[in-house]
Amino acid sequence: MKNILNQNTAEYKKNKIDWIKIQSEMREKFGLDIFESWLKKISFVEEFNNYILISVPTRFIRDWITSRYLDQILQIIREQKKEINRIEFNIMEKKLDNYLNKNSINKNNFSSDINSSKNISFIKDSFLQYNRIDPNKNFENFVLGESNKLAFEASKKVSQDLSHYNPLYLYGGIGMGKTHLLNAIGISLKSNYKVMFISAERFMYQFVKSIKSNEMVKFKDYFRNTDVLLIDDIQFMNGKEAMQEEFFHTFNALIDKGSQIILSADRSPNKLLRIQDRIKSRFSGGLVVDIQNSDYDLRYKILKNKIEELKFLYSNEINIPEEILKFISLEVKTSNRELVGSLNRIISFSKIYNKVPNLSEIKVILKDLLNFSENKVTIDLIQTIVCQFFKISKNEMLSSRRSRYLVRPRQAAIYLSKLLTSKSLPEIGRAFSNRDHTTVIHSVKTIEKLRKEDNELNINIDNLKNKILYNNKENEI
Repeated sequence: MKNILNQNTAEYKKNKIDWIKIQSEMREKFGLDIFESWLKKISFVEEFNNYILISVPTRFIRDWITSRYLDQILQIIREQKKEINRIEFNIMEKKLDNYLNKNSINKNNFSSDINSSKNISFIKDSFLQYNRIDPNKNFENFVLGESNKLAFEASKKVSQDLSHYNPLYLYGGIGMGKTHLLNAIGISLKSNYKVMFISAERFMYQFVKSIKSNEMVKFKDYFRNTDVLLIDDIQFMNGKEAMQEEFFHTFNALIDKGSQIILSADRSPNKLLRIQDRIKSRFSGGLVVDIQNSDYDLRYKILKNKIEELKFLYSNEINIPEEILKFISLEVKTSNRELVGSLNRIISFSKIYNKVPNLSEIKVILKDLLNFSENKVTIDLIQTIVCQFFKISKNEMLSSRRSRYLVRPRQAAIYLSKLLTSKSLPEIGRAFSNRDHTTVIHSVKTIEKLRKEDNELNINIDNLKNKILYNNKENEI
């Protein structure tokens, strides 16, 4: 028996991930500067059946790694052990308690996310793992301005008095704080009520899954017995007739029993596409609030708040001149998310090159964001510019013909539509003569692969992107 145990132990050690080797491969793949600045901070914690747990010092580092390097890191790990299909994070923030005390933030808001030694960043609030409430997005750290004041006050009112506005419908552009407000409502209410926070896309996925597994009764019971239902990005229900039918009855059941419903979307109810009129009518029956684009003052305030947060995390090492903050606030008008993203780029540049960039360097770093809002990107614009570049007509591109000289431009236009617009896969497919969303996925993957293999095509795609983003004569291809 002892020999068998020793043999099993030896086999386990043999098959366990070699993290030192992983680190070496990350250093080689990403380069020394990126590795030293970001990836060296990763510590291996534990390996499980199909995932690994790693540790990073702060949430900021986690978010930076997740958005830029996680897929490639997972690929490196899977080359060593194919069974691993995901990575989870353990966050160590030794100064967090001091920060909370210093800023008088209610620690209860972080109770599910903070432990003296561990802070697991994934959340599993329900047996179906629907919920995605983030304990870091609360009312206290929501940056308030004239453009979002009404939405903020309405959200606060709902969190204090259920059914005061029912339903509450928030709409606005990408990255304007809709998800943050829904999250904040969820945090405020989940200690006293059964709260469900889910995206429309996830709702659809679970709906289909429940049908396939013959668990519709369980699905209906779960959603219709909640006290508060928050659904993000409701516009993604467009065209899903069966799902809309189920949602309609769920909506009515919740309203009838006095449950609160809060929704977010990228447009007002009457402008929702391919949504049943009876559903849009119910959305409009409560309070509809528009979150407008941020003005200069709000954008500047968001940047200042982010700087203070980063100074705490990095012991006041972050130093961005006022001139640069004002420049970013003035020029980056697309969304609050991209506003913060632009700041992250500048901080990354500063850490890698050990200097604060000047305005000329910043214009290069942020070239894909500057003045983007002045040239709104549409699928029609993308199609027009791609056709001009490849010297084909739009009718040829949208046709069913599969000649090589048409297929590649069509795939490039679909890829750029996915990259540069917020349209869903079905919406993009419809703009290309009602092609299926699987065709869109195939086109995107094909171009992504070819960009790595074909340098000429990669340059062409970059040129096309610049032409689309800066649609003017100076940037003619």
